[in-house]
Amino acid sequence: MPIHVRANEGDYGEACLLPGDPLRAKYIAETYFADPVQRNSERGMLGYSGTWEGKPVSVQATGMGCPSAAIVVEELIQIGVKRLLRVGTCGGLQPHHQLGDLIVALTAVPADSTAQHYVGGEPHCPTADWGLIHGAVHAAKGLDQPMHVGPIVSSDVFYNSDEAQYERWSKRGVLAVEMEASILFTIAALKGVQAGALLTVSDIVVEGEFTRISDEDLRGAVDRMTRVALATITA
Repeated sequence: MPIHVRANEGDYGEACLLPGDPLRAKYIAETYFADPVQRNSERGMLGYSGTWEGKPVSVQATGMGCPSAAIVVEELIQIGVKRLLRVGTCGGLQPHHQLGDLIVALTAVPADSTAQHYVGGEPHCPTADWGLIHGAVHAAKGLDQPMHVGPIVSSDVFYNSDEAQYERWSKRGVLAVEMEASILFTIAALKGVQAGALLTVSDIVVEGEFTRISDEDLRGAVDRMTRVALATITA
């Protein structure tokens, strides 16, 4: 039994959603799963298994940042999870973004140290699984959910002292900044499993301004993202 995800092989389905927030994991399980069963509570990292439209699926919180996410992802793979889909929030980096938009990540610039440790500091481009990318785009279109598809960046810091960095990322075509996808994609590649990331734009951090989504609008956007994610991960 792993140290932090206190579960055995078979307790989690092969398909697992990965929110950062434990309370979002709880909400997803209680709102969308049939007969959800709590599988983990170690260190407050809540995890659940159940079914969605008759298909087995799990959800497990990763916490904030790549070091925390790396531990959870490693241990989920140890107990048999094979498809991992991050469902999180992000800061939108493009002027055309609107609060609540859905982003499907292709790659995640590793602006964090954890992914670099895994590849020994060599140049590396953490990339999502194409099957999950394609599935998410197809699912979103089927639900009439607009989306943006492209590269994101995973950062070590939330309160960034280098505010100009957001503009530099934006000019390079990066769609959004978040804190976990690069290590998820890296570990999945090294372990031979599938990984992807869907993100809801909760903040806009471009052109020298910062705007934040309301709690009510965020709940609605996360619900839309979750429906796309469940259709993708269980396909």
